[in-house]
This record gives sequence, structure tokens and C-alpha cells, in this order.
Amino acid sequence: MAISIEDIKKLRAMTGAGLADVKKALTEAEGDFDKAKEILRERGLAIAAKRSDRETSNGCVLVKKADNFAAMIALKCETDFVANGADFIALTQSILDAAVANKCKTLDEVKELVLANGQKAQDAVTQRSGITGEKMELDGYLTLEGENIEIYDHMGKHTLATMVQTNINAPEAGHKVAMQVAAMKPVALNAEAVPQAIIDEEYKTAVEKTKLEQVEKYVEVVLKKAGINANLVDSEDHIASNIKKGWLTEEDAARARELKEKAAAEKAANLPQQMIENIAKGRIQKFLKENCLVDQEFQFGDGDKANVAEWLKRQDKDLKVVAFQRFTLVSE
Repeated sequence: MAISIEDIKKLRAMTGAGLADVKKALTEAEGDFDKAKEILRERGLAIAAKRSDRETSNGCVLVKKADNFAAMIALKCETDFVANGADFIALTQSILDAAVANKCKTLDEVKELVLANGQKAQDAVTQRSGITGEKMELDGYLTLEGENIEIYDHMGKHTLATMVQTNINAPEAGHKVAMQVAAMKPVALNAEAVPQAIIDEEYKTAVEKTKLEQVEKYVEVVLKKAGINANLVDSEDHIASNIKKGWLTEEDAARARELKEKAAAEKAANLPQQMIENIAKGRIQKFLKENCLVDQEFQFGDGDKANVAEWLKRQDKDLKVVAFQRFTLVSE
């Protein structure tokens, strides 16, 4: 049967599918709109299943606030070509609009939302997957609720978004702190908010790094006393290269290896535990300063050195950040 352009336009408006896909589905369904919609849905499911092991490293991240509620969401896909498409961005926006309007708290709630075109959000994503031929998935749904929330879409590129909430109304300051969150990627608001598991892992890493440095320093001293340039024998690759260049003899290399092994074992067995712990604790303090939002050096002030908490206090003695959220698709 002949499919009219009006029917094609109508189904396209309902589903967001491309003209060719809509026409094909209507033809297969002999003009039955419900059947055509099911055909498009099944095509999306087939594509999703076929490409389930693909990596969705691109996508669109959007953020919005309304009525004391803010949310961000990412619709992920395989390529930046699809991610930058107007229809893909529009779908992400329609899902976010519905999520904010309904003040959804979880991603599962978002997936079950019915959009303006009558589709569930997850079905709309599956259908879009069928249209583009790429795996797609919703991810990164984060929210803040209450007054004084500022949002930021980094450079308007839809790949990194942040939200910041302050205790009192301060839009300009809040926006600048949202930019800070984007640029400096804090892991927590303050030291008290850093998960203990993160601190434990950082401390363990700091201890091992400190031990390694102490051993390496001792080995360098031993090599120097023996008249051997430590830079020439700091790895087996360098040793082989320097022998080839004539900068080391095989005898020198063998002697250096022996001295390094003996010195490293000697130092490792006699490391001052208290000193190691003190240095590791210092490294933890440095980690917290660099990764807790209120303690980070503020990047968007007037050139004067201040951390975020200090800068906010200069704007208003009572001004504080109470919460933030950040999500990105960019590898960092």
C-alpha cells in the first residue's frame, strides 16, 4: 500500500526515527502505526543486543535546574559523530526535562519516565540505537535539591557538567565554584566527606611510594661512593643501551647490579617506620588539600591566593558550599 508523507511525518514525530526508517516500518506494517512503532522498537533491541559488548565512550551530558531541583544525565554512545547529532542531543534533553519535571531521584526512575511523545525513556533510547546502529545507554544521573543551586555545562560542549549548592543566594559566586569543580575535579566537599576507603588506599600508596624513594636514594648514595653514575644504571634498558654506546663496560654493569641489589635489600630491611609514616601522613594532607573542594586553591579569583572556602568568605562572611555534583565523559 502507498504510505503518505503525512503518515511518515506523524510517525517520525512520535518516534524520532529517520524518514527512511519510518517509511520502511510503515510499509512493513501496512500503515498500522502501532505495528510500525513495534518494528522500530524491535530493530533497536536487535542493535542493542548485537552491540552489547561495545564501549560507549562518547555521548552527551546535560544539566538543568527548575523549582529547587537540579539534575544531570548522560546519554552515552559509541562515536562522537552520533553524540554531536541534533537528534541525539534533543533526546538527551527531553529525558532530562522529564526527569527534572518529575524530580526523579534515581536512574531507574528516569528510565521508566514517559516522555512527551508517549514513549518510555528507555524505549526511546533503544529505538534511537536502532536508528543509528550504535549501542546507547543512560548513565551518570545525579541530583541536588533545595535552594541556591548553580549549574555549569563546561564550554557548552555537553561532555562535562557540574552543579553547586551554596547556603545563601550567591549566583555569581556559585557559578564560579561550579567552574572550579569542572576544572579541578574534587573528590569530596571537605576532608570529613572523603570516604575512608579512599583515604586508606591513598595512605597505602603513600607508604609504598615513600619506602621506594628512601631505598632509591640510598642506592644512589652507594653507587656514587663507588664512582658509578646512577643515571647510567637506573634500568636494564639503560644499562644495555649504555654498554652498546660504550659508556659502560660489562664489568661495570655487573658491579652496579650487585651493588644495587645489596644496597636495596639492606635499606629495605632497615627503614625507619616512624619516618615513613610521618612522610605518608604528609602526603595524605597534600592529597586532601588538592582534592577537597573547600581546601583547593581557587582558580577563578582576582589573582590573590586563596582556597575556595577563603574566597567565598571574602564574597560574604557567611557564604559556604554545601554540596556539589560532577560528571564527565572525558578521560581524565
